[in-house]
Amino acid sequence: MAVKTLVRQPAPPDEAPRPRPSRWIWGWVFTGALSVAAVLVVLVGYLGAGLGSGEVDWPELLTDPSWSPTYSAFGGLAMIYGSVVVCLTALAIAVPVSWAAAVALSEYLPPRLARPLRLCVELLAAVPSIVYGLIGILIIRPVIARMADVPGGDSLLAAGIVLAVMITPTVVAVSVDALAAVPDRYREAASSLGLTRREVIRSAVLPLAKPAMRAAVLLGLARALGEAIAVFLVVGRADGRLPTTFGEFLDSLVHPGQTLTTKLAGPEPVLAGTSGPYFAALCGLGIILLALVAAATVFGTRGASRTVKSRRASYRPAARMRMQQDRLIAALRLGALLLPTAVLVAMLALLATRGSSAFNPSFWFTSATGAAGGGVRDQIVGTLLLIATTGLISLPLGFGAGILMGVHASERTARLLQTMTVVVGGAPTILLGLAGFVILSSTMGWGRSWLAGAIVLVPVVVPIVALTTASRVRSMSPELTESALSLGLTRAQFIRSVVVPFAWPATVTGLLLGLARAAGETAPLLFTATVFFGAPALPDGIVDSPVQALPTHIFTLSQDSGDPQAVAQAWGSAMVLVLITAVLLSVAVALRNRLEGERWTT
Repeated sequence: MAVKTLVRQPAPPDEAPRPRPSRWIWGWVFTGALSVAAVLVVLVGYLGAGLGSGEVDWPELLTDPSWSPTYSAFGGLAMIYGSVVVCLTALAIAVPVSWAAAVALSEYLPPRLARPLRLCVELLAAVPSIVYGLIGILIIRPVIARMADVPGGDSLLAAGIVLAVMITPTVVAVSVDALAAVPDRYREAASSLGLTRREVIRSAVLPLAKPAMRAAVLLGLARALGEAIAVFLVVGRADGRLPTTFGEFLDSLVHPGQTLTTKLAGPEPVLAGTSGPYFAALCGLGIILLALVAAATVFGTRGASRTVKSRRASYRPAARMRMQQDRLIAALRLGALLLPTAVLVAMLALLATRGSSAFNPSFWFTSATGAAGGGVRDQIVGTLLLIATTGLISLPLGFGAGILMGVHASERTARLLQTMTVVVGGAPTILLGLAGFVILSSTMGWGRSWLAGAIVLVPVVVPIVALTTASRVRSMSPELTESALSLGLTRAQFIRSVVVPFAWPATVTGLLLGLARAAGETAPLLFTATVFFGAPALPDGIVDSPVQALPTHIFTLSQDSGDPQAVAQAWGSAMVLVLITAVLLSVAVALRNRLEGERWTT
């Protein structure tokens, strides 16, 4: 009987085509990086033009604490001192708590408990800066006034405490992503050697996650350096205070001071005009602020690079009381996690008590009447329009810039791009508002426009999206990259098919953090997009089409602290803004958890 040999027919060429070339990938990622560079160029160009409009005595600006426009004295040393002290105070409080909380969320708790607790920490980002300022006025200032026996309580310490609470959710969220990206095989290998959980974390997890965790600190530092409104309300804004001894330094912490951002966010930029020595000195302060952010970024990225190269996972044995130390550290880390959760509960209780009008449906669905009556319907619509437009513009730009930094750029280029990105993220929003007013509202003739407001908010969101994406991409295991490239994928196909799905959960984290911050921004919208009353709920164009927004509405009402109705309206509006941002944040967290799925790095 003849045996028939079966021959497999070759598949038609078009039956299993190779992946598309994906040439559009490069245009996308380079556009994202160029957008960051363009914002920095615009800011530096605006400040440079201001410097050129008048004479600046740089030695005086950098070394003299006296600031008196009446006598043509423009010394900024006291403001530089105030910015440094406030930021270091905030970091000293926030970083240990945030890192310990991130380790507890990632390494100690099961997912069913970690996710709701992480959401509680991230909900702190839903509290806008103007609300932090109001809470600082109501709680922190009186506490400092009683403890230090000083009138009022306006102080550098109050500003540092407010900033510490504000930057905690940013540091926690990015640090958790960094810890989650460490392959589980390192934990398993360390555990198989008989190490306790504390020793596994110290020897196998933290050395790999620390570079990205330091990037989280840089994000927090950028937020602290660029914050204006919350600090403006609690720092006291006193010029010329500079200590000369250690005792005077301690005393200065509980007395009013001035920072670079509060000087730029005050009335002086309007009083200085657009040219002359006064305006040039203010632009010089803006340049100093950007330089401080750049210096901190370079220092942090170089330190992270040295850590990656020189430090490897290693075990340093603890000869005595290993289990007792393990339990103590675990208790401290879990306690650090409960601290921001308790702060959130206290803040929500305060907001619910003071802003009880937000629980009345008519407050949400009726328009404002008079100076402090009615509801906030139009302000809600305007805020949602600004947030949605900002997110649609920021997501592709920040995602593209982050992928370029994490995949394609060399180490030196990536460090340069990261420096520029953090500098943009740390730029005071008052500068963004002034630059947007000059370019969009005046030069382009838009006037007050909702689109101009959204564009000005984009530089607030893009750096956070870019840095969280880049940190996630750099944490990819080499095996995953080598396996993908060994299949014959081009670099563009590798980005589209592997890098984008891997980085997407961290990108959502960065986007929600960025939008939460943008939702509470006040200073840039005051110059470009909003009015207190008279604007329709939905604009009918772009040019001369302002909107009403909750942050500027709260800021305007809070200035009239002598009117109980205005104060009650401000707290009710603040509660509405927190609830809206919290809902958006919860939806984004649920989406991120669904996209996260199983770890790619197991």
